[in-house]
Amino acid sequence: CRLRTPKRSPVPQCSVVFFFFFFFFPLSLKSEIELFVNRLDSVESVLPYEYTAFDFCSAPSEKRPSENLGQVLFGERIEPSPYKFKFRVNEECSHVCTKNYNTEKQEEKIKLDFLKKGMLLNYQHHWIVDNMPVTWCYEVEASQKFCNPGFPIGCYVTEASQPKDACVVNTDFNARDTFYLFNHVDITIFYHVVENEAAGARLVTAKMQPRSFKHTNSDHPDCTGEPMGINNKFTGELKVAYTYSVKFVEDKNIRWASRWDYILESMPHTNIQWFSIMNSLVIVLFLSGMVAMIMLRTLHKDIARYNQMDSVEDAQEEFGWKLVHGDVFRPPRKGMLLSVFLGSGTQIFIMTFVTLFFACLGFLSPANRGALMTCAVVLWVLLGTPAGYVAARFYKSFGGEKWKTNVLLTAFLCPGVVFADFFLMNLILWGEGSSAAMPFGTLVAILALWFCISVPLTFIGAYFGFKRSAIEHPVRTNQIPRQIPEQSFYTRPLPGIIMGGILPFGCIFIQLFFILNSIWSHQMYYMFGFLFLVFIILVITCSEATILLCYFHLCAEDYHWQWRSFLTSGFTAIYFLVYAIHYFYSKLQISGMASTILYFGYTMIMALIFFLFTGTIGFFACFWFVTKIYSVVKVD
Repeated sequence: CRLRTPKRSPVPQCSVVFFFFFFFFPLSLKSEIELFVNRLDSVESVLPYEYTAFDFCSAPSEKRPSENLGQVLFGERIEPSPYKFKFRVNEECSHVCTKNYNTEKQEEKIKLDFLKKGMLLNYQHHWIVDNMPVTWCYEVEASQKFCNPGFPIGCYVTEASQPKDACVVNTDFNARDTFYLFNHVDITIFYHVVENEAAGARLVTAKMQPRSFKHTNSDHPDCTGEPMGINNKFTGELKVAYTYSVKFVEDKNIRWASRWDYILESMPHTNIQWFSIMNSLVIVLFLSGMVAMIMLRTLHKDIARYNQMDSVEDAQEEFGWKLVHGDVFRPPRKGMLLSVFLGSGTQIFIMTFVTLFFACLGFLSPANRGALMTCAVVLWVLLGTPAGYVAARFYKSFGGEKWKTNVLLTAFLCPGVVFADFFLMNLILWGEGSSAAMPFGTLVAILALWFCISVPLTFIGAYFGFKRSAIEHPVRTNQIPRQIPEQSFYTRPLPGIIMGGILPFGCIFIQLFFILNSIWSHQMYYMFGFLFLVFIILVITCSEATILLCYFHLCAEDYHWQWRSFLTSGFTAIYFLVYAIHYFYSKLQISGMASTILYFGYTMIMALIFFLFTGTIGFFACFWFVTKIYSVVKVD
């Protein structure tokens, strides 16, 4: 039942069942606050690791929170932590545990070296309180405060006394060739009391400040003294005591529904997003004007003139796109492959549209961890029927007869390529011991979703597609193909395809920067309204650019428009790939062979999906355009 609080009454109204339940079983407020830890990641490495991989303090064997499919795919591994708080009970320098390392013992030396590697690569903790990230807020340029939903393990000062990463925040971190471990955290939890509801109090913000202390007495630390420095050439025994302090502060100004806002507002993206939208709209308006001019002026004149021709002499004076009316619907070469691509592209298009629509409504916000990827995967599995139907319908219209091969390729070709790439990346993650490696059981579950749900649905869609009659074209196709005249440079296939992908890419490249940041730089992405608007603009731009080039090619008496329309808008994926390579070398600090292979491996998956998605948009736009213009022309 839904709790509703009328303006005149402070008592929540609920059903009779819940009234008796609360009457006989009074509500007990939970005073213990649990802090969960997530996997650690770095902007200098694609490999995330579980919290326990770094030999931090671990909680007694407790049940881990259940994770959805999206969290598993993104490598999230949430587990309980040894940090336990009592609500409104402040603590100072509480001892969590002490870790001992002896460099003469190989096992302990390996653990210490791995911890140093984590500090060198700037691996970040990700802690969670009440499904809310524990943030580290600090000032950046122009006195602007940035709140990071993570904080580093530690930092490193080079042999040249050059502090790296977080070492710049403290002048005490100045010893050469030394690692400084953040073994203490000051946690501040903000809450507000809910007077008119039975919930008592709600947590609205959790902030922390990492610190480093070399405790003189590791069993009874006092959180004073010099930082915890570990020389790179250190040998012998080392004791590391982990401590924390927690403070509760009441804040009546922060509403529970807007408790994520302070994180999102610290990310200066809004102005750039509006610039991106305006840039995209200018391109769309330019293309719309070009297409409108062709449709309303040139085409209208051509159609009116062609329909007024009565004599044979007049018919012989035909020119331009009217000359190829007997060949424009000739089946393309490799029609099997094109129909399979169209089926898979349709599946991806519908999946993307529905996912972004739900994200705009707030169902897939960052607070719902893994919900976005879970929704996308489930939708892709359930949309096998449209893929099979579209592939079968167009293959039949292309005159194909090998319907069994068409169905099997639709169900297995593109998904198989993606799965093979993903499996190879997963093998690398397994070999590196990363938390992003998908467990074997989850891998089997994904295969079961593919083979047991998606494939049968694809077969059902193909059955109905083949059962329908072939698409009727408005003009007959001649038996003998017409010879295509020699084309100028601008109407040849390759230059047209290369030019066709520039404008759609120009609409999305700013938005693409933020998406790549969220994936590889671990920044939070939340502006799904902007993304959905850019998605609509991309669809319009791909359609208009492809129609424009298709008209020019038809006027040049080149009737091979099917593959060209698909590749023209699909070439946007090549620009995406080039931009991803530029982003890797100019924006990222990723090092290591494994991380580099993983980056380009996953980028190839995204490029393939984007190719199918944009290519399908271009083909359907051209198909509608060609069918429309030839259906209104009288053909003798």
